[in-house]
Amino acid sequence: MTRFLLAGGGTAGHVNPLLAVADGLRARAPEDTVLVLGTKEGLEARLVPERGYELTFVDKVPFPRRPNGAAAAFPARFLRAVAQVRAIIRARGIDVVIGFGGYAAAPAYIAARRERIPYVVHEANAKPGLANVLGARRAAGVGTAFDGTPLRGATVVGMPLRREVVDLDRAAMRERAAEFFGLDPSRPTLLVFGGSLGALRLNEAFGAAADTILAAGWQLVHVTGERSDLVDPGLPGYVVRRYVDRMDLAFAIADVIVSRAGAATVSEISALGIPAVYVPYAVGNGEQRHNAAGAVAAGAAIIIEDAEFTPQAVRETLVPLLADRARIGAMAAAAASIGTRTGTENVIAMVDGVLRA
Repeated sequence: MTRFLLAGGGTAGHVNPLLAVADGLRARAPEDTVLVLGTKEGLEARLVPERGYELTFVDKVPFPRRPNGAAAAFPARFLRAVAQVRAIIRARGIDVVIGFGGYAAAPAYIAARRERIPYVVHEANAKPGLANVLGARRAAGVGTAFDGTPLRGATVVGMPLRREVVDLDRAAMRERAAEFFGLDPSRPTLLVFGGSLGALRLNEAFGAAADTILAAGWQLVHVTGERSDLVDPGLPGYVVRRYVDRMDLAFAIADVIVSRAGAATVSEISALGIPAVYVPYAVGNGEQRHNAAGAVAAGAAIIIEDAEFTPQAVRETLVPLLADRARIGAMAAAAASIGTRTGTENVIAMVDGVLRA
């Protein structure tokens, strides 16, 4: 029996691939132990127990960004977090640590090294976070979702994806998806979404220019986000939903997607072979633009900058793209060529190799 400690969390971008790997480990060997390490403040505090995994906590210790009181207290706080993880590793007889970035991962990497057990790093974003940059230097294995991610010794393994995406047969589910949204399965459909909270820039642009999409012969599924106050105009062929709990059906009906460029979003869209127009979120360290770069270089997607995504851009850039069926077909083929549905299996294979070494 093997005992795994999966460390990471904070955001869905860290928690979801962690859970996908946990599910893969449990499915192949239910007798193995899968323990998750997170913080009480992160999304993992809710999502991990809901999925049926045991969650143990480590103190959240942010890396200091400027010289202040928090920076002065950081060394002692971080060493205390490392000691917490070392105690867990010893008490539970952990054989290997798999880290996904975030606050829980950094002390887990140090603890694993001091306890002389191997650890593996998975980085979901094309622009890696600090915990994984540091962890990769001494890791037994480093896997990335995207080619070109600057981590020492990295191998591209893809993104561990949720099963409803991995198992989705889009062609077989199109009729059901059309019925779910009240649309015509024979007409091309554009899917627009900006995450659970929505994207104001996308909502404003399509709220003002949806009629041009419909006039071009396309249907439109617009997932606005739970905080949106966009009013459904009631246009035939224009479906407005604040939230969709069956994104597999949304993907099944989509012939082209407009979305932000989070790592999981780009990975899922590419794995399903769907052409995309990415509008990277303009706040942060630019990781969303990096996430989309590989798809753009392969011809599977285009980028429209957030500040430029206006109703005019919908009319002058997006509508002509939708009219070019040959280009859309080429983009779909390119997406399928770079996407993978085996990220979970690839990460587990890397871990197995480390344990055999």
